[in-house]
Amino acid sequence: MAWKFFKLSEFDCKHCGQNLMQSGFIDKLDELREEVGFPLHITSGYRCPQHNMVVSTTGPNGPHTTGRAADIGVDRARALIVLRAALDLGFTGIGIQQKGASRFIHLDDLEFGRPTIWSY
Repeated sequence: MAWKFFKLSEFDCKHCGQNLMQSGFIDKLDELREEVGFPLHITSGYRCPQHNMVVSTTGPNGPHTTGRAADIGVDRARALIVLRAALDLGFTGIGIQQKGASRFIHLDDLEFGRPTIWSY
């Protein structure tokens, strides 16, 4: 599968290199990138269960292990632009981390019965 703005390798697990990203989710990210008009840096895409247990409180079955979640390194005014566009495009999980050195927005299209928008 080819996307206009992303390469599949951008979503590889940082622990083992595995990549089980769902193409439909990357399609949605590609649409988001088109909408916002600036590059979106993927800081975390697919995570194997072992890696997710180390870096997340969601354990071995968190959103990133499904291939339908990604973190985008973005801050300040651009974060607000991404947030608005993500809501318009129907992302169902939006986590916002906008303090400290590691600023990002988590996006997924899962339905866990959790809030649509949360902060870290």
